[in-house]
Amino acid sequence: EYTAGFFPIIFFIFVLRSFLFEPFRIPSGSMMPTLETGDMILVNKYTYGLRIPVLNTKILDVGEPQRGDVVVFKYPPNPDIDYIKRVVGLPGDKISYINKKLEVNGVPVPLKDDGTYFDEHKMQELIQSEEKLGETTHKILTDKYTPSGAYALPTHTDPKACEYVPGGLVCTVPKDKYFVLGDNRDNSEDSRYWGFVPEKNLVGKAFMVWLNVSKPSRIGFFD
Repeated sequence: EYTAGFFPIIFFIFVLRSFLFEPFRIPSGSMMPTLETGDMILVNKYTYGLRIPVLNTKILDVGEPQRGDVVVFKYPPNPDIDYIKRVVGLPGDKISYINKKLEVNGVPVPLKDDGTYFDEHKMQELIQSEEKLGETTHKILTDKYTPSGAYALPTHTDPKACEYVPGGLVCTVPKDKYFVLGDNRDNSEDSRYWGFVPEKNLVGKAFMVWLNVSKPSRIGFFD
């Protein structure tokens, strides 16, 4: 009877994590300044449709990722690993990232200076800028000492969809796939290197920091 009393609670947690919300911990600085190492985040799992747990088969189409969304997904070269990045390119988009300048379908993405950011872990000062993707305005970081450029890893999902040029690359996003970047642009392994995120790999949209033990002030919603 004692064990049976816990069943409704266990079932509720299972449903909550499988279909609605799931917590994740940020393990690296690739999404600074939006997300920092140690942030515990919540991911909305039904934003992009309800899926059957384990099989990851979509059973209800609710919405699609938009430019600027911060998404958690299964890393294409190894689906056992969860990654988090920001959606930059939608299916069919032409993405250009050359000399640290981003263009979507031939239009430069609005960017303005926003001072500097001090990376406490690497003990270095980075350039902070404000970027606008779609309806989302957020901050990104670049390192003036890191040279421009990108290259394709052997595990690249669609090497023929990208052209690597001096200082960066130009890609056309394949059908049912997404181009993603980290906000910490010079410290992120993302679509510039391993390719695109298939729609089936999406886990959900990240939307808030619910805990950071060392920095409680970081708790709250983010873009």
